[in-house]
Amino acid sequence: MSSSSSLTQRNPTISQEPEESPPQLTRQRSISQHAMSQTLTSVANLANLLPTGTLLAFQFLIPIFTSNGSCEYSTRVLTAGLLTLLSISCFLSSFTDSVKAEDGNVYYGFATRKGMWVFDYPDPSGSGLPDLSKYRIRFVDWIHAVLSVLVFGAVALREKNAVSCFYPAPEQGTKKVLDIVPMGVGVICGLLFLVFPARRHGIGYPVTGNGRRR
Repeated sequence: MSSSSSLTQRNPTISQEPEESPPQLTRQRSISQHAMSQTLTSVANLANLLPTGTLLAFQFLIPIFTSNGSCEYSTRVLTAGLLTLLSISCFLSSFTDSVKAEDGNVYYGFATRKGMWVFDYPDPSGSGLPDLSKYRIRFVDWIHAVLSVLVFGAVALREKNAVSCFYPAPEQGTKKVLDIVPMGVGVICGLLFLVFPARRHGIGYPVTGNGRRR
């Protein structure tokens, strides 16, 4: 009896030893899945770097232009034209900025080499505005403009209707490219935006501060 009881006491420990590895594998999978989800979230958050109006127009018009992803030749041409116009909008929006005048209102303008052209200020003389020469175009603005177009392209490649319009039946290699390229572009652009932070608050972007610039 003592020998049988000792065997029964050993059996539970023997049967439990192989079950210790699956929790470790589960934890490893959960960590990798969490890292992947964080990467996808960071890429998706890059859409916040785009002008709000352009992004809303893209989300609203793409299902209409692509017929929910079922494109013919004519709708494919129209969709390509829409994406081109929205890309230009992202590019030009990087050169827009806003100022807060002495009356407390916010006015928008377009950055130039000498300063900024405010196109909605009621006084043509510009009295009551801060020093507009601080708002002139800089090299970093061109970087932001190019990055905005690339980010918009990454967002467009993650939209199922846009992808189905141009690639209705993609091959396996094309699917991998469509999955990898937007993520790679998004991560690289996100890092570059950290290195060259945006300081303008143009049309479609939130306004913060009182007009102080670099």
